[in-house]
Amino acid sequence: MSVSKFISINGLKLHYLDHGTLDKPPLLCVHGLTQNAHAFDGLAAHLTSHYHVMSLDVRGRGDSGWGPGTEYTPQIYVSDLAGFLDALKIEKVTLIGTSMGGMISILYAGGYPDRVAKLVLNDIGPDLDPVGIARIGSYVGEAPTEFGDLKEVAAYYREHYPQMRKIPEAQLIEQVKWAMKPAANGKLTWKMDPQIRKPVRGATAARQPDMWVPFARIEAPILVVRGAESDILAGRTVERMKSVVRNVESVEVAGVGHAPSLIEPEALAAIKQFLGA
Repeated sequence: MSVSKFISINGLKLHYLDHGTLDKPPLLCVHGLTQNAHAFDGLAAHLTSHYHVMSLDVRGRGDSGWGPGTEYTPQIYVSDLAGFLDALKIEKVTLIGTSMGGMISILYAGGYPDRVAKLVLNDIGPDLDPVGIARIGSYVGEAPTEFGDLKEVAAYYREHYPQMRKIPEAQLIEQVKWAMKPAANGKLTWKMDPQIRKPVRGATAARQPDMWVPFARIEAPILVVRGAESDILAGRTVERMKSVVRNVESVEVAGVGHAPSLIEPEALAAIKQFLGA
């Protein structure tokens, strides 16, 4: 059973889920652009026998506080992550990052190579396919602001997240409910800060880092999980990752695009083997 906890980092109250168990090595999960900490609920149950599993709501998402729009950047997210681990006195952590969460994890692992034990990157690498970026930018920026009920929310997810189309209705509603909150008019609206949906422009956009630089500094073993139909992480990028960092393994999840849930049988088996769980 996960426990909701809050901690103040960089002047902002961040929310995280503590899945247990306290006497095991720490493992932190970091979600994708529009996700939240509950994205790892299914995976966490398979890892708590060997790890103290936690999952973080990145600022502006889930139940974490909202910051200035100019601070929704990779550099600030990494600063939050570093502050979070320091506040909990975690000297060495295993990281699992999906999409944006994987980018945050690459930056942290490259900046603090002695602080990361192992790293799982879910459908993300130093290079991003422009086709997938355009697709995500389109549906993120044009998302409805309100929904009548959770069935409407589930229908939206089925339309824009192909990997969710096969999930039974009740299970999907259980997943998407964590992304929503009541609106003043009785409808449902996103928990995510609307500022995140606005495109990054100007000087902030120009500061986007070259991800190959921190990636090359990573010392921890890396497992790359790729959706075989991903339009974000190309197979050639995975091969380059293996040539840049010596200790990189990979697994492909057949029939899945961006991004695997990590509880697909092949993904889960690879993660368990990689983590010794």
